[in-house]
Amino acid sequence: MPELPEVEAVRRRMELFARGRTIIAAHVLRPRIACDGSARQIEQFAAGRTITRVSRRAKNLLLHFDDAALRIHLRMTGDLVPCPNVRFFPITTRLILEFDNQDGVLFTDPRALGRIELLHAQGLEALNRSLGPEPLSAQFTLSLLEYAAGRSRLSAKLFLTNQAAIAGIGNIYAAEILFAAGIHPTRKMNTLSVTRLERLHAAIRETLQAAVRHAEVTYAAPGQFHETASFRLRVYGRVGERCPRCDGRIRRIVQGARSTYYCPGCQR
Repeated sequence: MPELPEVEAVRRRMELFARGRTIIAAHVLRPRIACDGSARQIEQFAAGRTITRVSRRAKNLLLHFDDAALRIHLRMTGDLVPCPNVRFFPITTRLILEFDNQDGVLFTDPRALGRIELLHAQGLEALNRSLGPEPLSAQFTLSLLEYAAGRSRLSAKLFLTNQAAIAGIGNIYAAEILFAAGIHPTRKMNTLSVTRLERLHAAIRETLQAAVRHAEVTYAAPGQFHETASFRLRVYGRVGERCPRCDGRIRRIVQGARSTYYCPGCQR
């Protein structure tokens, strides 16, 4: 599933391609992907609108217009891609945003799990309120993490993947962050010392920054990378393999119905 680094890579690609372009027609090919049955409303609203910028909030992509934004959540298999001729599109296409020279943007999603939604000012405010700070923003300080950790009885893994606590981190990068910080995934956040929280804060930023750089160059589609040498997953999906730090064996447990990978030798 695309997480913050992959969604950010898509955002940067879309910012270069779509910013300043005017949509002459929008076609929702799978109406059920539109929240609240708003497919027709999205088609009518988007036609004739200019995309002023493309932003990301957590795992959501936002195509901004002057007075609203189209929220696109990729979910498990969604992707937003430039298309040189929108008359020819893959069968997995769920949304077409057509520009004036027949090129445009396609929202493709083989499993049709993604969602699109038209948000006006009130909706954008509600989205922002529902999400925690962006971990790569200047607002995500060590003091903010210490305050949130002290008020949370969640395990470290579930805290990191709680979008109301920190926005955009998913299962894969939570495991990699905790490994980098040397923190056991089941440790309660309100039991972590200041030193451990300092390590965690640094690991969050450094891991995600490296992953964004990697994804921008190599990310092709959900689960597809051109190459992976520049960002090697050290624990995720590597159960039974040797730890790259202490030579112990990587283990797997289940937290919140999701797999967690960690090294019991060096994560305490």
